[in-house]
Amino acid sequence: MTCDDGETALELIPRQRRAVAPGVVHVPGWLGLPAQRMLVEATRGWARQGPGARRATLPGGARMSVETVCLGWHWIPYRYSRTRDDQDGSPVQPFPAWLAAIGADAVADAYDDPAAGAAYHPDVALVNSYRGDARLGMHQDREEHASDPVVSLSLGAACVFRIGSPHHRRGPWHDIELCSGDLLVFGREHRLAYHGVPKLLPARDVPPIGTEAGERLNLTLRVSGLHDGNPR
Repeated sequence: MTCDDGETALELIPRQRRAVAPGVVHVPGWLGLPAQRMLVEATRGWARQGPGARRATLPGGARMSVETVCLGWHWIPYRYSRTRDDQDGSPVQPFPAWLAAIGADAVADAYDDPAAGAAYHPDVALVNSYRGDARLGMHQDREEHASDPVVSLSLGAACVFRIGSPHHRRGPWHDIELCSGDLLVFGREHRLAYHGVPKLLPARDVPPIGTEAGERLNLTLRVSGLHDGNPR
């Protein structure tokens, strides 16, 4: 089975953009192949800097199966820091302006609202790497002190993305198949929705963008609402 690679329709029935729930928009194939390759190369560079990616340790002692590199602010369950406190204490890598511009375009396109895009100024990126049986349990993104949307960009192997209610982690859920190049934006009524990645879909074909076999990369862009560790 195949996904749409963002430039050539590989499916007999092309996937369509859709509003999954209020404030949740899925845009298949939003990133073309050149943009995907550029982002994969960028993630490789970020992973080579300083202590590199790490599997974060949760407060109960369990380690996440997903490896993460942070930009702008370093995410530690469940707070942000300007330094990589759970690694070597070095400063977090800067959040590039060109990535913020991609985020603004994503919000404008997903919501069909240029003003919403112009008002979107992300300053945090979590770059997650999934391999093998890596997954992400149901959780809320609530460390931010701002209500701006979360922008998710998928690269490489496909996955099932599950999103539910902003009020509890129980169902009903919406399961979305995210393929390489897909954009997902969740905000507004569902900004604090519980969401997760229960499994990868390694049997789906992946375009030649530089990812390894079975590897999924995901960039989530957020607005921290923080200034030097304090709410703005």
